[in-house]
Amino acid sequence: MISIKDKFLIFMSMYEIPNKKQEILLEQLDNFSIDNVLCNPITYLTLSAEEIKRLKDGYDAFQFENMIENMFKSDIKIVTVFSDEYPSSLINLPDRPLILYTKGDLTLLNKHCFAVVGTRMPSSYGKIVTEKFAKKLAESGLVIVSGLCYGVDQIAHKATLDAGGKTVAIIASGLSRIYPSVNLNLANEIVEKGGLLMSEYPPSFEAKKYTFPRRNRIVAGVCDGILITEAGMKSGTLHTKEFALEYGKDIFAVPGNINSSKSELTNHLIKTGQAECTTSADEIVEFYGLKKSRESSQLVTLNFEEQQIVDLLKEEQQSFDFLAEKTKIPINILNSCLTTLEIRGLIRKLPAQMYCLA
Repeated sequence: MISIKDKFLIFMSMYEIPNKKQEILLEQLDNFSIDNVLCNPITYLTLSAEEIKRLKDGYDAFQFENMIENMFKSDIKIVTVFSDEYPSSLINLPDRPLILYTKGDLTLLNKHCFAVVGTRMPSSYGKIVTEKFAKKLAESGLVIVSGLCYGVDQIAHKATLDAGGKTVAIIASGLSRIYPSVNLNLANEIVEKGGLLMSEYPPSFEAKKYTFPRRNRIVAGVCDGILITEAGMKSGTLHTKEFALEYGKDIFAVPGNINSSKSELTNHLIKTGQAECTTSADEIVEFYGLKKSRESSQLVTLNFEEQQIVDLLKEEQQSFDFLAEKTKIPINILNSCLTTLEIRGLIRKLPAQMYCLA
C-alpha cells in the first residue's frame, strides 16, 4: 500500500529535488497531497523557482498513478523512510536516501553485507584478486555488495553468483535503465538467483555524473566494511572510501604493484593507515569471526548469553524487547551478542527490531 507520504517522495525523486529540501518539507508540511505541495507557501520558501517550475510542468496526475502501477507490474518495490522494510543501516545516515526502488530480496540488507569495489579498468592482477576475494567472501556467508559498473564491480557480482552466494547491486540509474547496458543480463541474473537490485532513482532515470558518488554513499552505508581490490587515486572508489570513513565502517585494501597507477589508492590507504592491509580473504573472514565454509557453520561455540538468545529463538522470531526482558542481559551486552550471532550467520535481523534463527 502506497501512502500519501510515499507518493510525495516518489514525486520528489522524479524531479531531482535535493534530500535536504525534502526533509524540510517533511517537517513543515501537514498535507502531503501533491496538489497541496504544489500550492503551499512552505514549498515556495523551501524550493527554488526552477525546482517549483520543474514540479508544476512535469506533474500529470494520471501519468503519475500509471507510473506507480507500472512499477508494481515490473516487480519493482518502493521502500521509503516511512516503511518498516527500510534498511536500519541507512536510517541514521546524515544524507540518507529517502526512497529506494528495489527488485529482488530486500531482506539481504538485514544480513552481514560487505562491499567489494575498485577500478573500472582492472589489470590482470586486479581481476584475479577481485574474483578470488569475492568468491571466498561469498562462500563464508557474506552478502557481497557492489555498484554494477564495469571492472571490479562486475567481477565481484559474477564471482559471487558463481560461488552460489548472494549479491546486492546498488546502481546509479533507474532499475529500467541499467547502466552500463552491457550489464543488463548480469542484473537480471542477480535477481533470478535471489539477489537484490536497488536505486534511489525512479525506474526510467538515466545515470548522470553526480549520481555515481551518491550511489557510493549507499554502498558504504549498507555494509559493515568495504574491500578495495585495485584502484587509482582518481578512481570513483575514493568516494566510497570517504563515506566508509565518515560512517565508521571497516576498510580493507589489497596491496599492489608500486609501479602501477591502478594500485596507487590501495597502497596509499594502507601506507597512511586508512585501510587494513589484506592479502587473503580468510583474514577478513577471521576479522568478523565468520566461518570459512558453509560446512563448518554449526561448529560455533556459544557463551551463556548467546545460548540463551538462540534458545529463545528456536520456537519463533522474537523482538529485541522480549529478548531483553527474558534474558535479563544488559542492553549493551545484548546488542553485542546479537551482532556477533548475526555475523556468525546463526541469527537474522528482521525489520522492526525482530530476530529469528538463520
